[in-house]
Amino acid sequence: MQKLRWFGWGVLALSGGLFLFLTGFRWRTEEPERQSGDDIRKLQLIIELVEKYYYRPYTQEELVRKAIDGLFRGLDPHSFYIPKEIQQQEEAQMSGGFEGIGVEFQIIDDTITIVAPIRGGPSELLGIQSGDRIVEVDGQNVAGKGITTQDVIRLLRGKKGTKVRVKILRPGEPELLEFEITRDRIPMHAVSFAGKIGDVGYIQLRRFSETSHEEVRQALRTLKQEGVKGIILDLRDNPGGYLHMAQRIADEFLPEGKKVVYTQGRVPESNTSYIATSYYATYEKGPLIIMISPGSASASEIVAGAVQDWDRGLVVGQRSFGKGVVQTQRYLPDSSAVRITFSRYFTPSGRCIQKPFENVSSEAYERELSERAARGEFFDEEKISLPESLQYRTASGRIVYGGGGIIPDIFFPIDTTRRISPCAVAAQNRNIYLLAAQAYVSQHPELKNKYASAEDFAQRFRVDGDLWRIFEEKARERKLSCNYASDTVRKDAEWYLRAFVGKLAFGEEARTRVEIERDIQLRRALRLIPAAEELERTGKLDKERYKALVLKTE
Repeated sequence: MQKLRWFGWGVLALSGGLFLFLTGFRWRTEEPERQSGDDIRKLQLIIELVEKYYYRPYTQEELVRKAIDGLFRGLDPHSFYIPKEIQQQEEAQMSGGFEGIGVEFQIIDDTITIVAPIRGGPSELLGIQSGDRIVEVDGQNVAGKGITTQDVIRLLRGKKGTKVRVKILRPGEPELLEFEITRDRIPMHAVSFAGKIGDVGYIQLRRFSETSHEEVRQALRTLKQEGVKGIILDLRDNPGGYLHMAQRIADEFLPEGKKVVYTQGRVPESNTSYIATSYYATYEKGPLIIMISPGSASASEIVAGAVQDWDRGLVVGQRSFGKGVVQTQRYLPDSSAVRITFSRYFTPSGRCIQKPFENVSSEAYERELSERAARGEFFDEEKISLPESLQYRTASGRIVYGGGGIIPDIFFPIDTTRRISPCAVAAQNRNIYLLAAQAYVSQHPELKNKYASAEDFAQRFRVDGDLWRIFEEKARERKLSCNYASDTVRKDAEWYLRAFVGKLAFGEEARTRVEIERDIQLRRALRLIPAAEELERTGKLDKERYKALVLKTE
C-alpha cells in the first residue's frame, strides 16, 4: 500500500488511516456472539426512548449505529465496528479480488472520496488519484445526497468489460474531470513485484492476505533457482493483515525452533507462542534485507522484529508505525462485524512495539505520524526518542528498542528527490501518458518482439521521436500549455511514458522496473547486501562504516 505507489510517500497520510484500520493485524474471524443481561435491556430501552421522544427523527438503525460507534470510541483505535458493506469489500480484497473499477474509497461529508486506486486496476491506469472525489456516476449526482457504502458498491462494481462514466472533483483542478472506466477483474495480489535486480532478488509485499505466504514462498523459490546472491523483502507501507501469514512468512527465514512472536492477553486463548518449523524453510540462509517505513505496521513489524531479534537479516528504512496489538474479529447476525483488541504481541526479545494509545482518540493516534514528520524524524534518526528503559538485546547482544515501532538497523531518510515537476503531474492528471502510450503501442506491434522480457524493455527502451510527437499532440488536444521541452519536465514525462508503454506492452513488471529506477532507498538497500551477509555470519554490524559506504556511493 499505499509504497512504490505513484509517486512519493505523501499519500501515506491520506490512505494510512482507513487501510491500517481495515487490514490490521488480526486472528481469523469467528461466529456471532450471543448477548444477554439487564444492561443490554437498558441500552435497548434508551434507544427506544430516544427514537420516540427526541426532537428530530432517528431510525432505530441509526441510533444503534451511534451507540456502537460511541462504545468503540471509548476503547482503543484498533477496536471498531465494521458495517456489512465494508466487511464484504474487505473480505473480497483479502481473499483474492473482485470485479469493478478498482478503488479503495471512504464516504466523507456525503462524498465518495478515493483513498487509493488499486494498483494495476482500471482506475489507477486512467490516472485517478488519492483524494479525488466522485460527484457524478453515469449522469447521476452522488454528492451531498446521503450516499451509503452500499450505494457506492452498487454503482461502481459490475461485470468485467462493462463501462461506467464518472465525474471527479480534484483538488487544484478548476473543472470536473470526466473518466469512462471499463470495469475489470481486480486481482488483489499480495506480492506486487518479484524479480532480480542485478544479482539480488527483490520482493514487494503489499499486504498480509490469505495468499501472501504462498506468493512470497513461490517468489523465494523462483529467485533461489535463478541464483540470487541475496533477498530484499520490501515491506514499506505494508499495513499488515492476518497473523498466521506473518508467522509463516517469518518462518521461511528462521531456523526451526526459533520463536517468531508471542501474544499475551486477558483470556486464555489470547496467550500463544509461534515457533519456526522445518516445514516453512525456503530461505533460512543467505543475505536478507527487510525494508520498512512509517506506513509498515502490525504483521510487517512482526516479520521485521523477528528477523532483527535473531540477527537473521538487516532492517533498513525509517521507524515503522508501531502497532503491537492483536484483534479478534467476530461476525454479527447481519454479516457486519466487530474487531476487538484482545492481546499484545511481543517480538522474540520481548519487545512490545505498540505506540501509546491509552486515552487517545483515533484522530490523535493517526496524527502521531504527521507529528513525527514535523519533528524531522523522517529525515534525521537523531530525532527519534530512544529511552534506555526500552532497550532490549538481540540474540548476539545488539541493542534494539521497543515502544512505538521497529527502529531500523540502518536508517534511510525519506527520499524527496522523486518529486515530479508540476507540468509532468498535470499531464498525468489528464491521462495523457496513458493515451499516448495506447496510441504508440497500437502503432508499434513489433515492440513485443523487439525486447526479450520486461526487464530487457526497462533497460533498453527509450522515448523516441514518434512517441514524443504523439504525447505532444495529446497534450495540445487537452489544452495543456506547459513547456514539455524543458529538461526537467521532459525527463519526468519520458519516465511516465516509458512506464505506461511498458505496462501496456509487457505488464506490471515492466512498469515497476521503470518506476524503481528512481527509488533511491532501494538502491541504498542493494548496496547493503554485504552488511546483511556480515550480520548473518557474525551477529555484528558496523553501522557507521556501512552508512558511510552508502552515502559515499550516491
